[in-house]
Amino acid sequence: MASNLAHPGDDSTKPAAHPNDARSGDAGRPRARILVVDDEAPVRAMISATLEREGHVVEMASSGRHAIELLQSGPFDLVLTDIVMQDGNGIALLERLRNNQPHLPVVMVSAIHDISVAIDSMRRGAYDYLLKPFEREHLVATVRRALEHRQAIEENQSYQQNLEQVVRARTDLLRQAMEDLEHSYDVTLEALGDALDLKDSETEGHSKRVTAYTIALARAMNLPPAEIKVIARGAFLHDIGKMAIPDEILRKPGKLTPEEEEVMRDHCTRGYHILRKIPFLSEAAAIVYTHQEYYDGNGYPSRLRGEEIPIGARIFAVADAMDAITSDRPYRKARSFDAAREEILRCAGTQFDPNVVDVFLKIPNELWLELRAEINGENKHFSTFNFSGSPGRRSE
Repeated sequence: MASNLAHPGDDSTKPAAHPNDARSGDAGRPRARILVVDDEAPVRAMISATLEREGHVVEMASSGRHAIELLQSGPFDLVLTDIVMQDGNGIALLERLRNNQPHLPVVMVSAIHDISVAIDSMRRGAYDYLLKPFEREHLVATVRRALEHRQAIEENQSYQQNLEQVVRARTDLLRQAMEDLEHSYDVTLEALGDALDLKDSETEGHSKRVTAYTIALARAMNLPPAEIKVIARGAFLHDIGKMAIPDEILRKPGKLTPEEEEVMRDHCTRGYHILRKIPFLSEAAAIVYTHQEYYDGNGYPSRLRGEEIPIGARIFAVADAMDAITSDRPYRKARSFDAAREEILRCAGTQFDPNVVDVFLKIPNELWLELRAEINGENKHFSTFNFSGSPGRRSE
């Protein structure tokens, strides 16, 4: 029969303590809820009386089946169970507890003076082992150690949970800081773009369109998002070196002389030197430097060929040519996207990487038309264009 006795001297009308009540008994020890399992009534009574005098709440079970029923009634802090009982053995109960409540300490109690039995119990997860008959002091000391062990486990779990909360909180702060940093990057890019717009009035629409085209093409080639971000920044700032080109050359309405053409070509190198000193643009600087290289080695400034040219620059070259062909120029009207496809296909293997061209040709013209409409309608709202791998509202 179950017993739930109060500490001697307590008010009999006082409700029983909750199993997790942290209040202490008269001796200053933590109050615990303990289950005693033994098919011998005198043993149960002796253990129960001893532990109740220590201020604990004790439940008693006469069999393993009865113990399981009581265990379902609420949490316990400790279980003491006999090994050999009429309806089975305590080892089965121990294994059940290890599976269902792995942090609940279990002390095995037995009259079997066989060290192998004790060792087997410990291997199966028992916290300790008591041999009958035992002194009351020995019982009290074993229970105290078992409860301290449980408390240590709970404190460690609490520490781990608190640590995880701290880590999550700091991760959130770091993520927010990184988002703020990314925003500051975009603001920096906007400032650089605005400065270039003041220098070359044709650059604004072209830079944004060619960046959108480059991002779409890079995504179609299944490049990683981080790499696309670098490529997008390089595409947007590909003409930044023109800021160092004299106005009389940059804005000359007629054909450039060979000497002026040489100065104009130097914008790749000048752009590279401008960006390479900015940490978050150092990788994009390589695209700025190589964006006029040809796949067959006849470009500039270093006459690189094939895969010597960064993949971002090879993708940009196709996007740049498409925008140039489909945009109005002082000396000619814009041509159709079909015409751009034909021209880019014709130059595959010479000016352009054939693999990039193959991917480009699989993308329908509708996508380019949609991107062009978006960018042309948002030229004054740079914040709607991002460098995360998706142009404008298409990131949704």
